[in-house]
Amino acid sequence: MYQLTQITKRYGDRIVLDVPALAIPRGEILALVGPSGAGKSTLLRLLNFLEPPTTGVIHFHGQAVTIDAGVPMAVRRQVTTVFQRPLLLATSVIANVMYGLRVRGVRNARERARMALTQLGLAHLADTSAHRLSGGEMQRVALARALVCEPAVLLLDEPTANLDPANVERIEQAIVAAQRERPTTVVVVTHNLFQARRLAHRAGLLLDGRLIEVADKARFFDTPGDQRTAAFVRGEMVY
Repeated sequence: MYQLTQITKRYGDRIVLDVPALAIPRGEILALVGPSGAGKSTLLRLLNFLEPPTTGVIHFHGQAVTIDAGVPMAVRRQVTTVFQRPLLLATSVIANVMYGLRVRGVRNARERARMALTQLGLAHLADTSAHRLSGGEMQRVALARALVCEPAVLLLDEPTANLDPANVERIEQAIVAAQRERPTTVVVVTHNLFQARRLAHRAGLLLDGRLIEVADKARFFDTPGDQRTAAFVRGEMVY
């Protein structure tokens, strides 16, 4: 799905991301872990083509994507991001979830939106104003809005940060279902190592903007190849 080669991102003189190489296969769930400020959210923004890398090339479906030249709408619609602090439209919950379907001209938008809300335990809030929701409810609505469009790629930035255990389970079940049914490629940024272990096929550690290690989850958590990864999964301060 993605092939990143010699990627760096600078803001002024500061390098905030340095990824020499990263391949993300179709249908994989990749968890990115690391401390705050490590570059995880920056990497998500590059994967969603919201901003270009300073150097390097991002291939998507085998084609180099040049953001400065304009990313085709057909490509943009394949990739959806749910941010840690999602923005919702000033309308009802169900209208928010239907929005992407209506833009695409989908006829059964309301029915599909209701199914997505039911999956995430939000059916009773369908006609509620989105601005009356709690932070956790807003996160679930944003995820429903993303999933209902059946994206090829789902990028998640701390998707369960404000949720109680029951709704964490709902979110995780929805992510796994999307990956299995379509299959959706998922990249999830999380501070929760237990969540990364539950969800991911592979996990990667970012420290100071640099991708330290990426490995299948058994190796990443049990026998990591880098001492910094080993220290991080033990809960030690390595930054």
